[in-house]
Order: sequence, then structure tokens, then C-alpha cells
Amino acid sequence: MQQAEGGAAAVPQRRLRTGAALPAIGFGTFGSDRYGARAIADAAAGALTAGYRLLDCASVYGNEREIGAALRGVIGADVPRDDVFVMTKIWNDAHAPADARRSVERSMRDLGVDVLDACYVHWPFPNHHPPSAGTDARDPDARPYEHQAFMATWGALEALVDEGLVRHLGTSNVTLAKLALIEQDARIQPALNEMELHPTFQQGELFQHCLDVGIQPVGYSPLGSPSRPARDRTATDVADVAQPAIVAAAEAHGVHPALICLKWAVQRGQVPIPFAVKPEQYVANLQAVMTDPLTRDELHAIRGADQNDRLIKGQVFLWPGADSWLDLWDVDGRIAGRVDA
Repeated sequence: MQQAEGGAAAVPQRRLRTGAALPAIGFGTFGSDRYGARAIADAAAGALTAGYRLLDCASVYGNEREIGAALRGVIGADVPRDDVFVMTKIWNDAHAPADARRSVERSMRDLGVDVLDACYVHWPFPNHHPPSAGTDARDPDARPYEHQAFMATWGALEALVDEGLVRHLGTSNVTLAKLALIEQDARIQPALNEMELHPTFQQGELFQHCLDVGIQPVGYSPLGSPSRPARDRTATDVADVAQPAIVAAAEAHGVHPALICLKWAVQRGQVPIPFAVKPEQYVANLQAVMTDPLTRDELHAIRGADQNDRLIKGQVFLWPGADSWLDLWDVDGRIAGRVDA
């Protein structure tokens, strides 16, 4: 197994509101549209050996049981369990409080852990879709965001924190408007917020708000998600690795443009969670954030690469009567379709 130079000890750390340490880069495990569960599980185990100490999982990825089996050969033998930050997410069909608890308990069994370091609500709606759904797929029971229903889900997760089964809670795919409501009513505040973040989609306002209130931003699709499902592709999307500021920095540092995206993410303050199955790729991703940082001028140039280019639009979660995928993201600052205000 390959190991990044310096190993886990050389990985930068973030500090959560609880005082817990969080590695500044994690290993993502969403690849089920292109890779089998076993391949992803083997990559996760290899990533731990390489020096990763943060795993981003989710029940809907359909690979937690395989990941748990693979990790049993690494955690405890080569890597202490307390050194690994394990995160999962409850899916949209598990928002009912009892279902949320069952989802967490199942993820714990599958992953082979007796405590989760973090659990997220994957999306703020109970709207879901079948595996490998197309862009036009719709849940006939889909509905807009309902705050009281979401807080009931959140309350079920708070109870798991009280019981010592979960250490931190996180929001995911929320907007600033939704997050403000959640912060207002949550007994246990979100410690993390997982959001799409890459050079052409920097989400400046939401990102800065998270930093200001002590919520750690975790960035998915940090490379611009070149392997994302077809349902999340449109003709207007742009490629982060082709942006002039990224290409220029890559040439200056003698690395692939994807590694510049990761350097930028960590130096900016978010925690990227790139996915890769090839050892040479996930080792290079980890190594990139430990050495040869970007210059101030390079960071400034990449800041100018933002094009508000959201790639994961979420069309499959729209409800009857919604105008477009923009309704999912409250682009005018108001929660679209909300009826329980």
C-alpha cells in the first residue's frame, strides 16, 4: 500500500466547535454510479493506509457494509479507531424521527463503529429518487422545505448525541436561509456543513457565514466533479481544471490542475473530500495539501475564477409546482414553496 510522505501526522487539522480535531482533507466514498462497492471499500482502506484520517460516507451510497468490512483490516491493526473521523448521512427517505435513528444504527453496524464522529441530514427535504435516476425522475410525494418537519429529524439526531452514539451533527445541501432557521431552533448547533465547493462555485456568502458562526465547511465536488452522474450535467457547466488561474498555478507548481483545486480548498479553509479509487491519485491528493502551498497571488487569481457554476443541481428533488432546480437553492434569499412559515 502506498503512503503519503509524512503520513497522517503531516495532514493539516481544523478545530470544530467542540474542540475536536478534524483533518483538513477527507476521503469521499460516493462513486456508486461508476464503481462497485468493493472497489470503493478497498480504496477507503488504502486511503487510511496512505494517511487519510477522515472518511465521508452516506447510507444512500450503498457501500457502507463493504467499507466497514474493509476497514476492519486496517482500523485497530494499523490505525487506532480514535484517530479516524467517520462521517455518515441519513438519506431523504429516513427523515421521520424513528427512521432517522434506524438509519444511523444501520450505518454504525455496517461501518463497524460504536460511535459516529458526525452525522448529517443529507438533504433538507424528504424527497428521494431510485438509484441511477435520470434528470427527469421525480418523487410524486416530493414537497418543499418544511422547517418543523426538518427540526423533528434534527431532534432525533440530537437525541443520539445525548446518548453518546454520535459526536457531531451536520447540515448538507442547505441554503443560507434554511441554515439560519436551523441555527435559530437547534438545541445542538451544526458543527459542519457539507456543501458543493470548487473554484468555479465558491458560495462566498454561505461559506463565510459558516466560518463566522463556528460551522466547518466541508466541500464536496472539490475538483469540479468530472465523474458526476449524467443527471447532473448540463451544457452550460464549466471545467474547473481548465480555468486559466488553475492551469497557470499547475504549471508553476508542476502538478495536475486537480491538485491545485485541493491546495486552494485547504488554504481557503474548507475541508475537501475528493474521491478516487486509484492509489496514485488518492495519495497525490493527500500529498498536495501537505506541501508546496499556493502563493497569495495564486489564491487571489483563483478567487476570480468563481462563476457561480453549481454542478449538482438536484433536479430530481423538485416537488410538483416548482419552477426549476433554482427553487431548491433559494436564489432570491427566500425559501421557495415553504408553507409552514
